[in-house]
Amino acid sequence: MTASETVIDFGKLIVPAFYPVHRDIVKGEHTYYDLYGGRGGLKSSFISLEIILGMMKDKYANAVIFRKYAVTLRESVYEQILWAIDVLGASHLWEVGVSPMQCIYRPTGQKIIFLGLDKAKKTKSLKTSHGYFKYLWFEELDEFQGPEEIRTVQQSVLRGGEKFVVFKSFNPPISISNWANQYVNEPRKDSYRHKSSYLDAPPEWLGQQFLDDAEHLKEVNERAYQHEYLGDPVGTGGQVFEFLEIRTITDDEMMQFDRIYQGVDFGWMPDPMAFIRCSYRPNHEKVYLLDEYVGRKISNEDLAKEIKRRYDDYFIMCDSAEPKSIADLRFMDVWAHSVNKKPGSVEYGMKWLQRRTIVIDSARTPCAYKEIVEYEYDRDKEGNLLSGYPDKNNHCIDALRYALYRAIFSWETKA
Repeated sequence: MTASETVIDFGKLIVPAFYPVHRDIVKGEHTYYDLYGGRGGLKSSFISLEIILGMMKDKYANAVIFRKYAVTLRESVYEQILWAIDVLGASHLWEVGVSPMQCIYRPTGQKIIFLGLDKAKKTKSLKTSHGYFKYLWFEELDEFQGPEEIRTVQQSVLRGGEKFVVFKSFNPPISISNWANQYVNEPRKDSYRHKSSYLDAPPEWLGQQFLDDAEHLKEVNERAYQHEYLGDPVGTGGQVFEFLEIRTITDDEMMQFDRIYQGVDFGWMPDPMAFIRCSYRPNHEKVYLLDEYVGRKISNEDLAKEIKRRYDDYFIMCDSAEPKSIADLRFMDVWAHSVNKKPGSVEYGMKWLQRRTIVIDSARTPCAYKEIVEYEYDRDKEGNLLSGYPDKNNHCIDALRYALYRAIFSWETKA
């Protein structure tokens, strides 16, 4: 069976909310298709289906798919493309592989190439022996540095063809001023903008657990629900952490915490060392800051003594960039472990924290309080917010992220 003989009822594979987008693509009305919204909005599913079906209908079409970090490709867009090939009943027509990571359409040799933009310089040398790169997809748009980075890639890839289809998909960052949110609000005649949420999807496609989680968050933190599930940028400024509860944490309350996490960000001078003790209540999506020990020129020996003086009950997650310091703490009978810092882990951890309410008692954790409430995105000379998390005045924040490593990356730590 060839692609031309394959009968596909495409309308049953996408939800009605995407029918207008599909018709627009078929008619070739626009070049850029910016799909954004909340979790479960089926953006990636729709895009992957469009790319596979479009390539099978156009023998000259090839595709390039980008994530910011190459390490995230396999578990996201690559698996999404394999899913689309399968549901279209075309697995026998495609050759797939991960070294290099690509999918090849057997009848014609057309290719789908997957790249991380941490290797962006290689886009200038992208070539295909058959046809041209008609399809381009930037997944998780807000993770990229900004519109200049995206334009550079487009200028390198979008050549040699008459018609291009460029997809950009993302869940809107919480701040209205974030560049990705501003981008989709700028009028462009060559762009089609489409917003979706889980409310557009048939419940059976998402599953009861997904729906229960959405309703739970709606009850405990409606602003977070609006941001995560409806895709609304509910923030108003440059503050990184929007969901803060600044109040006294009583001694009676302290006795009730049973999920304790501890983290250390090593430092000496001028950067301080920071130790954080916290608790996390997943049923309320709240992180409680319980105690801190922060200072400059604190030796590993003094750190170990202070930690053992205060607590000797839970292990401590530490910055893996300091194996010697971790070894020192272990030698002094402190339960120290290193975090697995891989590409994209900082961004993922920060987003995890941003989605939770952080309860801070400024009397108990004054340094962490100051860092968190003052931590803002950087701005360019025109005052526009820049993407990425500033690596300054964030030592307690890093310690907090290390402390909660096992909660943040729970799928990696269940063993």
